[in-house]
Formats: sequence, C-alpha cells, structure tokens
Amino acid sequence: MSDGLVVRPSRPTDGPFLQSLYRSARSDLQWIDGEQEQIEQVIAQQFQIQEQGAGENFPGAMHYVIEKLGSAIGALTTDFGPNEIRVLYLAFIPAARGRGYGRTVLQGVQKAAEQVRCPVATVVWASNPHARRHYLALGFQVEEANPAAERLVWYPGPRG
Repeated sequence: MSDGLVVRPSRPTDGPFLQSLYRSARSDLQWIDGEQEQIEQVIAQQFQIQEQGAGENFPGAMHYVIEKLGSAIGALTTDFGPNEIRVLYLAFIPAARGRGYGRTVLQGVQKAAEQVRCPVATVVWASNPHARRHYLALGFQVEEANPAAERLVWYPGPRG
C-alpha cells in the first residue's frame, strides 16, 4: 500500500488499541449527560455491541489494523459477501485523520474489488458528513437513504 501504510490482520493483543480507537472515533458519546464512569461504561458497551454485531451479522468479516511505520494508526473491518465487499468499519486515531490514509485504504479495497469484479458497499451515518464526502469523492453513489444513514456503493468500471 502507498503512503507507507500496512494493513495487517488484527490480533488478540490489538484489543486495547482497538478500544482506544473506538473511543476516539465516537466523540458523540462524550456528550452523554452523566458521570465520567457512566460515560466510559456506555462507550465500552457500544464497542462490545459493534464487535458482537459484526460477528453475528457478518461471521466472515475480516478485521485489520492499519499501521504506519510500525505504529497502529487505524482499523478496517470488511466482509467479502457473495455479491459485494462491505466496508463495515474504518477509523483512524486523531493524529492520523485528515492525512489521506482513509482514501489510500479505500482505494486498496476498490482495487481488490476490481480484481474480482464486484461492488464495494458501506453505510455512512448522517452524523458523519465528513466520511460521506470522502466516499462520494471516490466514486461511491447513494443507493439507499433514510434520516439516520445512507448506503453507499461503488461499482468497478467496465473492463478495458
């Protein structure tokens, strides 16, 4: 991958990093009205729900850690379904955001999809317009929408 990024399968020892990453990616949960201990419990529960939900709904999902120069900077979860590749989760630590790493990782997913001639799909929450702009800039199209989220899909171009 370019930009010196390495995407490797996650390991059990990545758990603390992945929890910390999730916490930083869910700044919306910091606004919960309550004691800090309660807020931490909610964040931990939401992380567990996400992990459990991915496991139940996408048992074949693949979990990756994104590294730059040997340091973990992000995570990617994908599911290679029968008709599409789904990007279930993509997040970066605050210091790595806005540097084009997400674009590089998604372009890698698009290249993989191009090889097997299948679309790439994701769901973007309405509360994340920044991610939506990035997906649209990479050629994703809105296929379904409701007030909470949109399903975006990218289709490989015709073979040349």
